Amino acid sequence: MHSNNNYIAIDIGASSGRLMLSKKDVRGKISLEEIHRFKNGFTKVGATDCWDVNHLVAEILTGLAKLKATGITECFVGIDTWGVDYCLIDGNGVPLSLPISYRDRRTETALSEFAQNFPLATLYEKTGIQLQPFNTVFQLFKEKSTKLTQAKQLLLMPDYLGFIFTGNAVLEKTNASTMQLMNLKTRKLDPDILQTLGISENLFPQMTEPGTMLGELQADKFPTYNLPKTTFITIASHDTASAVVGTPGNGEDWAYISSGTWSLMGVEISEGISTNAAFDANFTNEWGIQGTIRFLKNIMGMWLIQEVSRVQDYQYSYPELAEMASREKAFQTLINVNDPRFLNPKNMIEAIQTYCRETKQVIPKTPGQLSRTIYDSLALCYAVELENLKKITGRVINRLHIVGGGSNNHFLNQLTADTCGIKVIAGPSEATAIGNIVVQMVATHGFGTLAEAREEIRNSFELHEFKPATSLVINDALNRYKKLI
Repeated sequence: MHSNNNYIAIDIGASSGRLMLSKKDVRGKISLEEIHRFKNGFTKVGATDCWDVNHLVAEILTGLAKLKATGITECFVGIDTWGVDYCLIDGNGVPLSLPISYRDRRTETALSEFAQNFPLATLYEKTGIQLQPFNTVFQLFKEKSTKLTQAKQLLLMPDYLGFIFTGNAVLEKTNASTMQLMNLKTRKLDPDILQTLGISENLFPQMTEPGTMLGELQADKFPTYNLPKTTFITIASHDTASAVVGTPGNGEDWAYISSGTWSLMGVEISEGISTNAAFDANFTNEWGIQGTIRFLKNIMGMWLIQEVSRVQDYQYSYPELAEMASREKAFQTLINVNDPRFLNPKNMIEAIQTYCRETKQVIPKTPGQLSRTIYDSLALCYAVELENLKKITGRVINRLHIVGGGSNNHFLNQLTADTCGIKVIAGPSEATAIGNIVVQMVATHGFGTLAEAREEIRNSFELHEFKPATSLVINDALNRYKKLI
């Protein structure tokens, strides 16, 4: 057992990041306290949407210095971020450019172009990964060949940050699976896919398991900061992988929605499923910890409401928008939330209104109507995908755990329980940070097993239950939604 009992989750999403401090008290309860929060977002380099990774490094160092200022001199740290995006570095460890964002338009035509070289059905069968134009495989397909020639290594976002701080480069497997370059059966890089891209497996560092020690913070590289003695642990570095670890499910009859910018709905299974049915329903097999597979569907999530809020200059808070939505009549207007036009439109409100005009529906105009349209459509989408999930896996699912920031939305939670006809258990909202920390605790013997850790999560954090109310209106709305998809 380590004497150091301070665990830091560095959890970075597409719009913000934070450092969360956790300790385990004598009764085994997990505490969570925010140390530092910062903004994140694309930065334009010419016409390209990039991530300002130097800003992220500076903010992490600021957070660690804040921690030291509280009197904490020693800590363990794990980093999780979103998937698919990467940084190419040269032989001296210097990045060839800022990492390009998955929402950049460079991959818009990549799927159809890649398909001329490699059948997409084969790509899915090999990897089990949902076809999305921004997957790493398609980003690499559109990458400038000069950059690939110069590159010594490709590092995914959390691995790149870990490399900056420790000097050690790894390829963490839960995040590696999102690249759509890993073979689902062999659990290694697939040579046929690499050959199609014209890249060597030498471009990738050694693959590593979550819960592996990465190394000590090289504090001398950052002399302007007063930093604690920091040991980095490679955790389940894809934020959804960490969120699933932090989901307090038990037994096998539950599914989850990790609800944030994206809504990820799925189950934990031991063997991947890359059947035709899974391919047709566009489900993905991302890797989890301890050999598990996250069999899930990517659904456009709170991004829709975030963008509506942004276009209105953030006049209303998310709770206010949910409250306005609850006062509108249900299921008046529906949108296919996964329509590609909603991925990164200049104006989300106009995109929704144009969609409604094209599908000959009532056009939502007020903030309440727009929010109601989004929440109704999301809940119906969850219902459709939950049915797909049950069919493809053959699982009986009696509970739906909603975790992440979206779990605070009681209106949407109740709507989801109603449309899905299932008991919803909401919380914890900080599942990603908790999952990040739990892997660190298991690695340093704070917990014995994942099941024990999940039991502690159930005991440590407040959860809310929502029981379904059925209605004929929901069946009618479900049928209308299915016609849109």
